[in-house]
Amino acid sequence: MSSDQTIDKGVKLRARGARSNAAGRYERHRRMYDSDGWDDEMPEERMAATVVSEERPRRMITYNRSPDLPFDRSINPYRGCEHGCIYCFARPSHAWLGLSAGLDFETRLIARPDAPAILERELRKPGYRVAPIAIGTNTDPYQPIEQGHEIMRGCLQVLRAFRHPVAVVTKGTLIERDLDILSDMAVHGLVRVGISVTTLDAGVSRSMEPRAPAPRRRLETIRRVSAAGVPVRVMSSPVVPGLTDHEIEKILTAGREAGAQAASWIMLRLPLEVAPLFREWLQAHYPDRAARVMGLVRQMQGGRDYDPQWGRRMRGQGPYAQMIAHRFALAARRLGLDARQPALRCDLFDPPARPGDQLSLF
Repeated sequence: MSSDQTIDKGVKLRARGARSNAAGRYERHRRMYDSDGWDDEMPEERMAATVVSEERPRRMITYNRSPDLPFDRSINPYRGCEHGCIYCFARPSHAWLGLSAGLDFETRLIARPDAPAILERELRKPGYRVAPIAIGTNTDPYQPIEQGHEIMRGCLQVLRAFRHPVAVVTKGTLIERDLDILSDMAVHGLVRVGISVTTLDAGVSRSMEPRAPAPRRRLETIRRVSAAGVPVRVMSSPVVPGLTDHEIEKILTAGREAGAQAASWIMLRLPLEVAPLFREWLQAHYPDRAARVMGLVRQMQGGRDYDPQWGRRMRGQGPYAQMIAHRFALAARRLGLDARQPALRCDLFDPPARPGDQLSLF
């Protein structure tokens, strides 16, 4: 165990993506595990448990000016994500909490129970200008702990009451619980959903996204969301070169058969702490492909594990990246998934009256 990792040998990592827990990049000190000789006596049932704490932020809406994102604002009901996807580009955000992008990111989660009330307060501000809000672009709003906390459902109830447009991205089947709200919003052109299907191989998915729903179950979610009248796209994201890239056409075909009306893709991104975590995972699960996968990654990223430049970070560059983009475009066109989805409506925004508000005479 290297000197900057805090997982001892008695903790089982079954159903976890990260294999280590290096201290956050802003921490001054590193911790190390030093065996006392009793490792073999530790009970096998010791697991890396999920711990949820609460946070009450002052604001919920986060704004961005990134030219390669199709939205300028988002909200996150949770910090960290129990799905444990090893490739998750949001992992480095846990460093701001003094926590690790490794195991901490998927076991030490932060819930924001006041999110719906804070969101409502922000939407009522006199200077607020409506535009679609994205949810799920950082951590998944339908990760397992949403079952008990229901923060995402509360946020959707606020957005529906205000007739505010929203775009949701998820791997979680729990979105089916909220189809009553989403289908109502869809009637008014206020919502669209993206379901991420990284691979159709259950074994690859199990190791790479250990607590996310199985691929076939996500396809069933696409089917149910679409049947409820909610516009849905299948997201082949991320494309992992040398591991899942051969599945692009199959993923789009399966998504189309399930009812998806559009498709999108993003190349694997390995910012900051994600790169060493991914390399460690790759060496443990696919040692025979590790060199090829990372070689293709660096080929697309200017010789590095990650190129953060706008316009390149989502797609990569060079012959291999161009080939992936061409294959996706051909498959999407053949399947009728290349049409641009209708813009979400912003003209219906109407903050509901509160008890005691003076009603308009007109």
